[in-house]
Amino acid sequence: MTRIKNIKLAVFRAVCLICACMLFSFSNKNTGPKPVVVHPRIVNIVNFIRLLEPRDSAITEDVLYQTVVKQVSIMKKYKLGGTFLLQYDALMDPRYQKLLKSLPRNSFEIGAWWEIPQPLVEKAGLKWRGRYPWDWRANIGFSTGYTPKERELLADVYMQDFKTIFGYYPKSVASWFIDAHTLEYLYQKYHIVASANCKDQYGTDGYTLWGGYWNQAYYPSKINSYMPAQHEANQIPVPIFRMLGSDPVRQYDNGLGTNRQGVVTLEPVYKFGGGDSTWVNWYFKQFVDGEPMAFAYTQAGQENSFTWDAMAKGFELQMPLIARLRDEHKIKVETLSASGKWFKDHYKVTPATSVTVNKDIDGSDKKTVWFNSRFYRANLLWEKGTLKFRDIHFFNEKFPSVYETAKATSNECSFFTLPIVDGYLWSNAKQLAGLKFKMMIDGAETDLNGGDPLITSPAQGRLHIVWPLKQGHGDMIIDLDERQIAIKTEGGHPPHWFLDLAVADKSKLPFTTIIPNQINANFQGMSYFLKASKGLVEKSTGGKGFKIYPEKSELVLNLSDAEK
Repeated sequence: MTRIKNIKLAVFRAVCLICACMLFSFSNKNTGPKPVVVHPRIVNIVNFIRLLEPRDSAITEDVLYQTVVKQVSIMKKYKLGGTFLLQYDALMDPRYQKLLKSLPRNSFEIGAWWEIPQPLVEKAGLKWRGRYPWDWRANIGFSTGYTPKERELLADVYMQDFKTIFGYYPKSVASWFIDAHTLEYLYQKYHIVASANCKDQYGTDGYTLWGGYWNQAYYPSKINSYMPAQHEANQIPVPIFRMLGSDPVRQYDNGLGTNRQGVVTLEPVYKFGGGDSTWVNWYFKQFVDGEPMAFAYTQAGQENSFTWDAMAKGFELQMPLIARLRDEHKIKVETLSASGKWFKDHYKVTPATSVTVNKDIDGSDKKTVWFNSRFYRANLLWEKGTLKFRDIHFFNEKFPSVYETAKATSNECSFFTLPIVDGYLWSNAKQLAGLKFKMMIDGAETDLNGGDPLITSPAQGRLHIVWPLKQGHGDMIIDLDERQIAIKTEGGHPPHWFLDLAVADKSKLPFTTIIPNQINANFQGMSYFLKASKGLVEKSTGGKGFKIYPEKSELVLNLSDAEK
């Protein structure tokens, strides 16, 4: 009798389960599928606001204000939320207060743009040293131009006035560059959750940020806001997102042979870049389709100093495209602070990410992938069937920024990491640097040649690249994880391949000694090394650069724990 009851009970449960599944399926058909974003593509629309523009008399305060009015209008038209960051003088202007208070807080965020104008300095009881009420020089208009104690005074004044106006403290504080002392102070006292800094650039507007976590976001070292930390105990728990949406192919070595680096970004004011429909559509296609590993990120929007007339074409081009991709569930549009909170909820330390271009703009066959981890960054570039590492930089949380204990004294500001391969600084207009994939044929060196790579992430934190080689040489397999790069050939007739660092004449290199399995280097007083866990290293002929040979067609480079 008991056995019969058990059978009946089991049948009843099975019927209930079937009914529940049918109901769930019917419900899904009625409401439509809800896509699961495994690796989100995150877009922040960030517009930051200055009260005045002393560099051009035609750009009046009203022109700047109307620019923000237009930005708000277009974003509302396409139901796009975003982040508006206020420089202190704009924060204190009643027009901006009224405009921004009218925005719905469930989709718009108001935060701080950390450039330092005269009213903020004087209210903090300090002496203004600038040429104008806002002076963009690194030692005047940025926190790096003030002592650590002065930075705290500036932060307190801004935060108290912001709270008086809006009723709360801002969650996001961003700037072209922001020092670690200020960032830590804002986190500890005012609990900010996100920051942002400029894209990687060399010398643009007098600001250099070179060799850092390329795009995406990272947790900075407590003694260097530009340097990703390797350990949770030594990081500021505020993710810094990289701004402006750099062109992954062209931005890096744009302007070689000229006095300063060019700009190719998503900023809508640029005719080739964010203001060009062909470029914008290509950029977002690669953003959506390329392998990002943990997540993809880009920042749209523009500072009001460029004015609406200059940015209108690009802004009105980008916003409907971003809205369409959002509606197609291909991207996630959110505020900077929402992205910061998401990042902190998902990562205790900086994750490994990638930025991938599988197809360049028509007329170019270039392909590239940027890999980042908390230990290093690397960039691979394919062109005309060849391959090279265009860039490899180490990260070290013990590498201090000079601005942490002393203020900047010049009108320029520089942040660096530790170079192993620098395809920009070690190049000139005629000689392009890079760690090239080469082989020996009949006693002569020649470039390895192959087809289109397949770039995937088969496991968390691992980037897997299969590059099919020509001439029956099989496949080159490249695996990058947060600590090492492993390279080997599979199938076919393995070539006698190796890596060869080529640099331009007169390049200043950091290498001190080269031994069979290790390259020792020193940059700005810090010693570090690249070790071949499997493979052999030798100095290049003539003393410039180095060559790395595989061991039984396999090479493993250790890019963690590289401090001497």
